[in-house]
Amino acid sequence: MSQKRLFILDTNVLMHDPAALFRFHEHNVYLPMVVLEELDAAKKGMSEVARNVRQVSRFLDQLISQHNYIEGGIPLPYSQLEQKQCGYLFFQTQSFPHSNLPESLPGNKPDNSFLSTAIALQRADKERKVTIVSKDINLRIKAHALGIHAEDYTNDKVLDDADLLYTGKQSLPDNFWDTHSKELSVWKEEGRTFYKVTGELVKNWYPNEYIFTENDPPFEAIVRECENDSAIIESTRDFRQTKHHIWGINARNPEQNFALNLLMDPEIDFVTLLGAAGTGKTLLALAAGLAQTLDQARYREIIVTRVTIPVGEDIGFLPGTEEEKMTPWMGAFVDNLEVLTPNNNAGEWARAATTDLLHHRIKIRSLNFMRGRTFLNRYIILDEAQNLTSKQMKTLITRAGPGSKLVCLGNLSQIDTPYLTETTSGLTYVVDRFKSWAHGGHITLQRGERSRLADFASQVL
Repeated sequence: MSQKRLFILDTNVLMHDPAALFRFHEHNVYLPMVVLEELDAAKKGMSEVARNVRQVSRFLDQLISQHNYIEGGIPLPYSQLEQKQCGYLFFQTQSFPHSNLPESLPGNKPDNSFLSTAIALQRADKERKVTIVSKDINLRIKAHALGIHAEDYTNDKVLDDADLLYTGKQSLPDNFWDTHSKELSVWKEEGRTFYKVTGELVKNWYPNEYIFTENDPPFEAIVRECENDSAIIESTRDFRQTKHHIWGINARNPEQNFALNLLMDPEIDFVTLLGAAGTGKTLLALAAGLAQTLDQARYREIIVTRVTIPVGEDIGFLPGTEEEKMTPWMGAFVDNLEVLTPNNNAGEWARAATTDLLHHRIKIRSLNFMRGRTFLNRYIILDEAQNLTSKQMKTLITRAGPGSKLVCLGNLSQIDTPYLTETTSGLTYVVDRFKSWAHGGHITLQRGERSRLADFASQVL
């Protein structure tokens, strides 16, 4: 049996995941006093971090209220649901001299005080392995330089590698029809062509996955139902044809065509589109939303939102209403609206009427005010979803009421949120968790269609 380890948690770990206290199984957890002070300083406000800090405080208060003897450690359960015995939670109950640190690291800084505590704990019991757990890369570098073992918090990692993420599509081998044609059946319903396929390859399919062959002519279909080694697939609608345009635009490649199939399908409530800049995520989502809101009256209005994280320096507080404050962050949607509603030959009155109509049917909302809301019969577009944590994604997705559709757009190579990576992003989390749901769909867009300049820049820069 392996010896119990002592994990010293940094403040940012608890801010990131309040339940981190319960994630270390049979090992012990230690909280230095400087961590409690930083938690106390961050508890005020309505931000997600402040809410997480208050949740940590509630967890700690609940644990302490059940045990009077703190110095001996407080037993931790594996989780809030399981009562199986785990390790112990220890608080810093004595001060440690800052002489543990080299002269180059003064002890008055929180990080250096944290390191001083770790060194003292390691010296107190050299047989026990002490590990610092922190999302702060610089703190981990300092710890390694001082000979202390340090690790990142990886419990929220969805995948070991972002390349393993579900892409939403699968290429079929050239001999697919030869090997899967024994029990093949074909029928039509309301102009739609369905196939029932049986075979070994079918076991690897997911609902609403895009399957295709590259033969001549090519075959493209969407998986409607799959059970064991049997599946029902439907031929996709070809939005690359001019007569099948969506709000004046057509798909330019197979992935865009399949994205429009997902976006225009009323049976699919949740769609995620991944892709680099210029692959058409926003344009496709907005065109499908306008077509279903204004032409088909399937939804009452379009709700547009995104995370307000600047690429450069923050521009400070903005005056005005919620929608006016969000306007600077919505440049991508304004640009795409200009493409979808050019009105080059229309008069001034026609342009004003179009602008007024879109203003009343497209609402821009801030994520900061989503908690507690319910959207009925709305088409919701969440842009820059890669900057959300898994908890924030859950908060937003659960806002969707009956008749609503949620479309999440993002590029995992452009994450701006501190402590989030490609494997821990909330967008990665929902793509992986929703891939088996019958009313969810995903596709990763590969080919840039913005311009040859943008396409070349995304490849070489």
